[in-house]
Amino acid sequence: MRDLPAFSDGRLHSLPGEPAWPVREVAVEYDTGWFVGGYDRVEQPDGTEKDYYWAELPPATVVIAVAEDTVLFVEQYRPATRETSHELPAGIVEPGESYTAAAARELAEETGFDPSSTTLLQEVWCSTGVLRHKRGYVFAEGLEPVAAETDSNEFLTPRAVPVADAIDVAREPPTNDATLEGLLIAAHDGLL
Repeated sequence: MRDLPAFSDGRLHSLPGEPAWPVREVAVEYDTGWFVGGYDRVEQPDGTEKDYYWAELPPATVVIAVAEDTVLFVEQYRPATRETSHELPAGIVEPGESYTAAAARELAEETGFDPSSTTLLQEVWCSTGVLRHKRGYVFAEGLEPVAAETDSNEFLTPRAVPVADAIDVAREPPTNDATLEGLLIAAHDGLL
């Protein structure tokens, strides 16, 4: 499965290595070209077999952008949760793009600021019980104004939040894991 294109743009499945438990079958049940879903029939340590369902998404970048003692957020309605939340800018990593290049592109598109510096703080697997999805957290600084060019499905409003209030704002319901994790990683690394 690793060598078969998983997405319509040619990206491969993002499997981390050889399985520790024997995989008896891999079934793809849903493929949109952007999102792939299916299951692996796995032999468990006790010899029984079980279907482990998964959904695979392309990698994403999350941007912790700091300028003049503020963190850039976007206010965005999410149809999947039917709520509007304050989030860090984020988006899909395009084929051939690094997390840091994707972060600079997404930040400019969503907020109208281009960073002079981006640093990958952490790469993680997300929701490992069901997702095959990696996320990179990127710190951005040295922001210069540029024209924002949101995607056709992005209806968002940039918001500057004081660094001292950023984690509290991120914890206000509704919230999401990417925003909280990004801020906590940056705070732990002494960047906030």
